[in-house]
Amino acid sequence: MGIFSGIFGESKDGDGKDVSEIPWKPLITIAQLEEIKNQSSARPQVIFKHSTSCGISRMVLNMFKSSYGLDEGQMDFYFLDLLANRNVSHEVASLFGVVHQSPQLLIIKNGVVVVHDSHGSISDIKLEQYV
Repeated sequence: MGIFSGIFGESKDGDGKDVSEIPWKPLITIAQLEEIKNQSSARPQVIFKHSTSCGISRMVLNMFKSSYGLDEGQMDFYFLDLLANRNVSHEVASLFGVVHQSPQLLIIKNGVVVVHDSHGSISDIKLEQYV
């Protein structure tokens, strides 16, 4: 299984049943950040910054995916591969006024970051509070 099939593909729980999948959109250009900022007026936007070479980042991503339970369309989810898109990662920090960390989760509403955290603290963020 490749990295993107693991991130974007189907998942099964321990009993082989389908589990909710996060509807990721790849974040690969700086231009997308303005779109995210603008779209955040209509519904919350989420950016997950992930280092594909970091075991801790992978573990946190898996924990985040396993706790995901929102209905479709409640938030837009963007996945940022830090190693492939360093320039985008730097612009996220600059545009939204957050210190770069990895892994890192940001929730944007009305053009501003309303919550962000990194590492294991990402699992403490309750997405439902920001819908």
